[in-house]
Amino acid sequence: MSIYENIKTAVFEATGKKIRTLDTDFIKDLGLNSLDIVNIVVIIEKKYKIKIPNRDLWDLHTVRDAIGYLRRRGIAR
Repeated sequence: MSIYENIKTAVFEATGKKIRTLDTDFIKDLGLNSLDIVNIVVIIEKKYKIKIPNRDLWDLHTVRDAIGYLRRRGIAR
């Protein structure tokens, strides 16, 4: 499964909301709050066996941002 599909699944599992594009903004488009985002991050951390520092979350506004971040952390899929 691709990073995009994993993020899409994590968002749906945590919130019941669906991502439409790579440019979907977690707050503006989906209306997520900080608890939603933390729940998504926990799912992603478990999936990829990584730890995402809280300070990094503030730079992840869109799905594209999250994919780029994970790729920079060495995750290819």
